[in-house]
Amino acid sequence: MKIRYGILPVLIMCSHAVSAQRGMDTVLKGSTIEVTQQYKPRVKQSPKQEWKPQLPPADTTHRHVSFDVPQQTLYYAYSSKPLRPLALGRNLLNRPYPNYLKVGAGNLGTIYADAGIGSFYGKDYETAIHLHHISQKGKIANQQTSLTGMEADGFLHKTSGDWHGNINVAHDRYRYYGYDHTLYNYEKDAVSQAYTQIGATVDMNNGKDTSAEFVYAPSLTLNWYGAKYNTSEISSDVAVPVTYRVNENLGIHLGINAAIASYKADTLTIANNYLTASPGVTLNLKNFDGHALAGAGFGKGGDVYFLPDIKMAFSFPDISMKLSAGYYSSLRQNTYRQLTMENPYMLPLYDVRQTKKDDLFLHLSGGGGEHFSYAVRVSWLNYKNLATYLNDSGDRKTFYISYQNVQAIAPQISARYHEANHWSAGVSAEVYAFFNGSDQYVWHQPGTRINADVSVNITSKLTTSANFYFLGGIHARDENFNNITLNPATDISLSGEYLVIPRLSVFMQINNLTATKYYRWYGYQVYGFNIYGGLRLKF
Repeated sequence: MKIRYGILPVLIMCSHAVSAQRGMDTVLKGSTIEVTQQYKPRVKQSPKQEWKPQLPPADTTHRHVSFDVPQQTLYYAYSSKPLRPLALGRNLLNRPYPNYLKVGAGNLGTIYADAGIGSFYGKDYETAIHLHHISQKGKIANQQTSLTGMEADGFLHKTSGDWHGNINVAHDRYRYYGYDHTLYNYEKDAVSQAYTQIGATVDMNNGKDTSAEFVYAPSLTLNWYGAKYNTSEISSDVAVPVTYRVNENLGIHLGINAAIASYKADTLTIANNYLTASPGVTLNLKNFDGHALAGAGFGKGGDVYFLPDIKMAFSFPDISMKLSAGYYSSLRQNTYRQLTMENPYMLPLYDVRQTKKDDLFLHLSGGGGEHFSYAVRVSWLNYKNLATYLNDSGDRKTFYISYQNVQAIAPQISARYHEANHWSAGVSAEVYAFFNGSDQYVWHQPGTRINADVSVNITSKLTTSANFYFLGGIHARDENFNNITLNPATDISLSGEYLVIPRLSVFMQINNLTATKYYRWYGYQVYGFNIYGGLRLKF
């Protein structure tokens, strides 16, 4: 802005005064002097409010119970209840129909039973009990299985933390039928196998107390596992992870884990133990979280392992995406229980070794809108003493363990679309490209796995679902010890349930719809077409 001042009159008066004093007749010509100045407007700064970071409110949501439901059970979708104003408080009325009982039968001598009990609960505790049984008999001699089990979970919610307890009991019976039936004729007692498990777990977590400086989640697991042919195993697992919160972003972590197992076969006893410690730091920022743990382990036979666990995760909330990368190592005991739950037809006596697994990964997950979610992961894997299975050299009805050192590149992808309680569809696929192995192939380890499912609520009373299962790239050795690749395993199952009255519904399950005769374990042809159905009563 420019400011002008007219000063002509003042100068004239001053000039006359000077002339009079000096006695000189001087005339000053008229002129105008212009003075300019730059003006910069300034706005007074308002004082800024000083923000103090605070932790989010404590999460007091009770933990929900979920079961690993076998493939033969049905998919259920329940409509949510209308929301109630908070002023009404917690609804302590009895839950409608907290228990159920399902019974059914079908071809292949199928007998099916499934029950859930959820009526034991209170203000600060809840329990869930699950019982199940399925038995089937195929057309091949001695092709018969029976799977029976019970799982009970209990949760106790206290101000100091949440307590959880679990008891599981299982009795699974199999028969070794994977031999040449034209050469051998075994009675059922000579090829029968039965596995019995009794286990219990207790754990506690104080993580919901956001004011606690120390966050810990100790757990204790005990198992007894027995089988025919004088084999049994006792195992326990103790884990004590503790994190000290330096502030709301930084934590110092220490994890201790001890796994002990004693395996007996006839008069032979084999110890299978390890101890690991994982010190490190954790970091949680607005759109970043990660940890760096420098783990060390002492395994069977005095072996020492380096077990790092490093992970970084970046969140992009504007586009609903999370990118993470990391590297971690882990130990697996390869207990008798772990191996027979994977392949129930293995030999009772085996060479006990522990497997070390290294995983360098890149993981991307996110969603689109409110209905679609996805995840993509690529891993470089390195195995030391990976347990694989080969048919024995006798009648070939059992498998022995062949340990291998091998590496793999494993891309994985999964996606799901969910439309309220109307329908949902999902697919997951993983591929293992093995290389640098100590043997020609990684025996009986699938190179490709694909799972897909679709669930549709046709009406409020009728629900249906379909599942697709694929396994490919399984290598084995035939009777002449030639390396072979098994035909891909494809299995399609359908299920449906119709609500007759609020307490009673009818269900139907169809397995192996295309009656494909594939092998998961060489020599053990799967059951053919299987259909069964029955009733479900809620009470």
